[in-house]
Amino acid sequence: MNERKRQILELLKEDARRSAEIIATMLDAPAAEVKQAIAELEQDHIIVKYATVVNWSKVEDEKVTALIEVQITPERGRGFEGIAERIYLYPEVKSVYLMSGAYDLLVEVQGKTLKDVASFVSNKLSPIDAVLSTKTFFILKKYKQDGIIFEEHEDDHRLLVSP
Repeated sequence: MNERKRQILELLKEDARRSAEIIATMLDAPAAEVKQAIAELEQDHIIVKYATVVNWSKVEDEKVTALIEVQITPERGRGFEGIAERIYLYPEVKSVYLMSGAYDLLVEVQGKTLKDVASFVSNKLSPIDAVLSTKTFFILKKYKQDGIIFEEHEDDHRLLVSP
């Protein structure tokens, strides 16, 4: 990938609402070149989706999010791929990561209530033959996501004291 496309990706990651014209101005490049590069990045599935980061704690319709550590037995010939696919096809599942360490998969699940998430784990995830164990962690509060700090914070106005 050339440096121009990498720069375009960085600018879109920072703000996906930037137009090709604004990006072209920022990079001192022709707008047609930027539009072509964006089209190629989309066609090659490097840009998969344009998304909005939402601070759900400020919206009345809150959701419950859980991170689930899953230990699995890999399938012969497919390894972790088949089980990961079976898990990520559930609509409750937002993300699935193959991990190193004490567990194999990290699964992010969203539901309307704690009971919904618990039901997903006990009725859909745990019964999968290859699943050996699960450990569920409920997210109580998000402070930062994708480099974006959610909470306003006050600067420390105390006087600096040195010994």
